Amino acid sequence: MQKKLIIFSAPSGAGKTTIVKHLLKQNDKLGFSVSACSRAKRENETDGKDYCFLTVNDFKNKIKNDEFVEWEEVYKNNFYGTLKSEIERIWANGKTVLFDVDVVGGLNLKNIYGEKALAVFVMPPSLKSLEKRLKQRKTETSESIARRIKKAKEELKTAPQFDVVIKNSDLKKTLIEAEKIVAKFLAKKNSKS
Repeated sequence: MQKKLIIFSAPSGAGKTTIVKHLLKQNDKLGFSVSACSRAKRENETDGKDYCFLTVNDFKNKIKNDEFVEWEEVYKNNFYGTLKSEIERIWANGKTVLFDVDVVGGLNLKNIYGEKALAVFVMPPSLKSLEKRLKQRKTETSESIARRIKKAKEELKTAPQFDVVIKNSDLKKTLIEAEKIVAKFLAKKNSKS
């Protein structure tokens, strides 16, 4: 079995989670990598399914114990990371690892895994549409939205560093494009698996 990884990254609100959930329903060869985080759980989220929710101290202990492939402190005491055990669990089940991670995490994973990984950047139609989507979630304060938009402006500059960029202006077309990109990558043989 080829050990592969597919990474979907985007600014918050660009639609990467919707795309990833669609791909998981469409393709049973994919296994979702549950990221760890130290932020508070939102109403609609399930521990172990959406994220592995950790306290800041637990997260820092896992960093000390070298349990992460990659991690970052996105905002003060707000950590996100990929546990090594998650990737091994998915590969042990004979599946390709599918990530829904922020831009820095996506680039870190791509740098670590090289040609075994496909890094896809989901481009929002505009910053205005991004802001609208974040407001529609009703999970963010106006300060939080402003912080995410400011961060998104920086993240958009990294798009050329990804293998593929998908512009998400028409969700139906975006989902079809994502399916094709994933299928093509899965069919490709790694030179060293």
